[in-house]
Amino acid sequence: MSLQRAMGVSPRESIAAEGCRLSVQAEQHDRAEDRANAFLRLIRRAQRGRLKVYLGYCPGVGKTYQMLQEGHRLKDDGIEVVIGFLETHGRNDIARLAEGLEIIPRKREEYRGILVEEMDTDAILTRKPQVALIDELAHTNAPGSRNPKRYQDIQDVLAAGIHVITTMNVQHLESLYNVVEKAVGVKVRERLPDSVLAEADQIVDVDLTAEDLRRRLEDGKIYPADRIEAALANFFTYSNLEKLRELTLRELASQIDLRRREVSEEETTAAPDQIMVCLSSRGPNSEMLLRYASRLAGKFNRNWYAVYVQTPSEEATVIDAGVQRFISETLTLAKQLGAMVFTYKGDDIADTILRFAKEYRVGHIVIGKPSPKPFWKRFGKNRDIVGDLVKNARGVTVAVLDTAEEAPFAAITRTGAQEANLPGMEATAAIAQPVLLGALLSPQRIVVWDRVVRKETVLRTLAGMAGIDSGLPHPETLFNHIMKREEQGSTFFNEGVAFPHVRASGLASPVVALGITKEGVAGVTTEKPVELVFLIISPAEKPEVQVQVLGLASKAAQDRHLFQSLKSAEKPEEAMEAIRAWELSQR
Repeated sequence: MSLQRAMGVSPRESIAAEGCRLSVQAEQHDRAEDRANAFLRLIRRAQRGRLKVYLGYCPGVGKTYQMLQEGHRLKDDGIEVVIGFLETHGRNDIARLAEGLEIIPRKREEYRGILVEEMDTDAILTRKPQVALIDELAHTNAPGSRNPKRYQDIQDVLAAGIHVITTMNVQHLESLYNVVEKAVGVKVRERLPDSVLAEADQIVDVDLTAEDLRRRLEDGKIYPADRIEAALANFFTYSNLEKLRELTLRELASQIDLRRREVSEEETTAAPDQIMVCLSSRGPNSEMLLRYASRLAGKFNRNWYAVYVQTPSEEATVIDAGVQRFISETLTLAKQLGAMVFTYKGDDIADTILRFAKEYRVGHIVIGKPSPKPFWKRFGKNRDIVGDLVKNARGVTVAVLDTAEEAPFAAITRTGAQEANLPGMEATAAIAQPVLLGALLSPQRIVVWDRVVRKETVLRTLAGMAGIDSGLPHPETLFNHIMKREEQGSTFFNEGVAFPHVRASGLASPVVALGITKEGVAGVTTEKPVELVFLIISPAEKPEVQVQVLGLASKAAQDRHLFQSLKSAEKPEEAMEAIRAWELSQR
């Protein structure tokens, strides 16, 4: 059965029915004008840069060709278009098509005695065209560049109000790394967070049959003659191409569904069925667990959490530097994949996980299959963490993955009071209006420190500010509650942001206070200084509200442009203005 029949509707029918912004079109010539006009309308009504992605399943399907064609059409319509970066790979047809479009010269730098050319982001920002055509979204820049990755360069360009049209192949999505490796036997080195594609304003599927793509390769339209035979025998086999093509269609269907859910959930709150993945300091293939949880959360449009339970035997003063580095790298990957990361302290791991699940309304727990234990570890606490979870879970799905091999996406183990159809995934609870972060803040609840400040000072100050006109307990009482929560596990993370949060009885609506620290927070063990602190106080009687506001704050902190704007704010009013401008740009 085809993917379209399995879904019961074609991609085009889904877009028409849901009014999504996502463009899912093949490369037929008669549709090209419609595509250009749709993006043209976006450009003319937008103040902040819009992103359009030509998505393919393999080199040579025609992504760059279509990007350049659209550049010419936009230019003919009076739009100022430049080529920010173009990779021809020696293809004469691409070089010819680029003629007539202004090209921003590349930036040349020497790295280890080799001259490398990268996109000159500063030159694009200085030139400030209406539209920049930038090839290869997932590209990794040479060391010493403005940003490590090209998608970060593009985020800077978008933040300057410049619209961007770019290209990428589906295998470069971070969450698909293990799937692609198993499907086609290739380790993809250049990857980008799924959120980059999810935030695109338009995605165009550039499709081509495997037979036509191989024919293009044989005709020398993709690689030079000396590489054709090896490419046909290795990467460009029928089997590999069909698998990648299927992955692209599935990703496209997922993006359509995500946008449909975003539209419907503008009038609803998040369902009480979030997803968490359990991490271990010595767990095998934690990256696979994270990518699985990321795909699951994306599929059902749910918040998800990456939780590491730190036992007394794994205190920072006890474990060696190698284990600490492994934990840090794992939690950083989780953040890149879109998770909210928590480190909880507890000597009983299963009990700590279930307590977290209850507090954060988690309905799905993802954990790796345990490795065989030495004899001396088969007694006492934590001897059978998975077994304890299965035994004590109530109304929670536990997914146990064999991380030694890639687990099928739909294959999960269900326990507790769950039925076979993943209950709660479609349930939502109506509320009157969608919550906006700007509505929960005010300049009176924002403080800017231009010096290093201690963690206790930050939390005590924000507790006092949160209590302004809110009916919260005495600031010192509230501060003590916050510190007690911090003892369970620090909410000050390694990505420059903190989300301390507690619940308060009798509170009518959530309250947020924001601290901005120019030099970081002292007394916090993180590699990167914590510069933004969102204190969240939510009604104890409405646990779902805490999940919702945490999601809002996390989304705000992950926006590169907003993060930079808040860091550069000198006054609370400037920070408030930046948040409101960001929220307007999200509509």
